[in-house]
Amino acid sequence: MQFDIDMKSGHKILFNSVRKILLEDYGLKETKKDRITTYSDDIGGICHMRTMKHGIDIGFLKGARMKDEYGVLTGSGKVMRVLPITELDVPQVQYYVDQAIFINSKK
Repeated sequence: MQFDIDMKSGHKILFNSVRKILLEDYGLKETKKDRITTYSDDIGGICHMRTMKHGIDIGFLKGARMKDEYGVLTGSGKVMRVLPITELDVPQVQYYVDQAIFINSKK
């Protein structure tokens, strides 16, 4: 399971720091899947997260509709965008998560 891999990663502290924000600050529901850990609210999916060689990636399920004030989102698909993180910047994470939750509320 990917969550177990994340917990053994050299980036587990970073993963757990962002995880705490998603679970405690935003009250999102965590679902541990074979290949990814997902986070959702009562309306639906918000993002997923996993450790990578560089740190962690947060994949926003409707990220193509998000503003990228920091210019750090990656991806060019029709729907998703990924926030690669090498060190924790709480205001930056909150900026993107706030948008993702707002966009999800407008289904």
